[in-house]
Amino acid sequence: MRVLSGIQPTGRFHWGNYFGAIRQYIALQHEGDALYFIANLHALTTVRDAAQLQQNGLDAAIDLLALGLDPNRATLFLQSDVPEVSELCWILMSGASFGLLERCHAYKDKVARGVKPGVGLFTYPVLMAADILAYDSNVVPVGEDQVQHIEVTRDLASSFNHQYGETLLLPTARLVSDAARVPGTDGQKMSKSYRNTLDIFADAKVQRKEIMGIQTDSRPMEQPKDPDTDHLFQLYSLFASNSDRDAMAARYWAGGFGYGDIKKSIADLSGDYFAEARAHRNEIAAAPQKVHEILQDGASRARAKASEVLLRVKNACGLRTLSPKS
Repeated sequence: MRVLSGIQPTGRFHWGNYFGAIRQYIALQHEGDALYFIANLHALTTVRDAAQLQQNGLDAAIDLLALGLDPNRATLFLQSDVPEVSELCWILMSGASFGLLERCHAYKDKVARGVKPGVGLFTYPVLMAADILAYDSNVVPVGEDQVQHIEVTRDLASSFNHQYGETLLLPTARLVSDAARVPGTDGQKMSKSYRNTLDIFADAKVQRKEIMGIQTDSRPMEQPKDPDTDHLFQLYSLFASNSDRDAMAARYWAGGFGYGDIKKSIADLSGDYFAEARAHRNEIAAAPQKVHEILQDGASRARAKASEVLLRVKNACGLRTLSPKS
């Protein structure tokens, strides 16, 4: 089994990134051939500062390594270091239906939130398809909001195969159930777009202040509350044991406690949960050359596979170089 996933370096990773994706990366690296890339080409649609994008890519690599990604078990690389993907993207784009891309809800949602509707954003699913197909990926772990893009990938691969013969492997999505369960500080899904995130590696004192300032309703202390509809309880559940969750839920139903109690518990538990990763990150960040070497080695391994797939595609569609007649 070959697992493939990417994560955009558009800012520091937050709890939603970890529980919605990164934690699964760490687990899946033990189950098969895992490739994880830092999607800096995708990030160009939103990050237009060169120095910032470069720093974000390095920070993303350090964060992933600190959280447990093992370069001896998984291939970690920068998306832009595998140019074969961009060439495959154009080949796929040349046969992509405008209507197929126009129906993608992620594009429509971002435009509705005021994001400038550029060509890069519109064709994002095709580059994502190239990312996946370039490595003969079998499994792609995604959140529910990305399932449609895997369907687009399968459509593009099927279309190519129908036109030129069986060439591209069709991947399957593995739904990450935790992805939709991480609310932000305002109760919406945690997302950089909503500016409601809690960063994994934020200063402990700063983060505690952010947690204590999370928005809540105005119900009185003595009133019973439903834990299943409360975003603070959802955040608490990310870190608490089953028995502690049950005990906290009972306190909700009984009433007589304020939201400040659970906020303090979230701050304490999350601080302990990420303490080891924070210490490890400081060690890794002190040796950036080692991080660059890991990324370069990962790109070399990724390119070997991507070159093989791209050659297969070019041979199929007539882009191979003709040998001179003897």
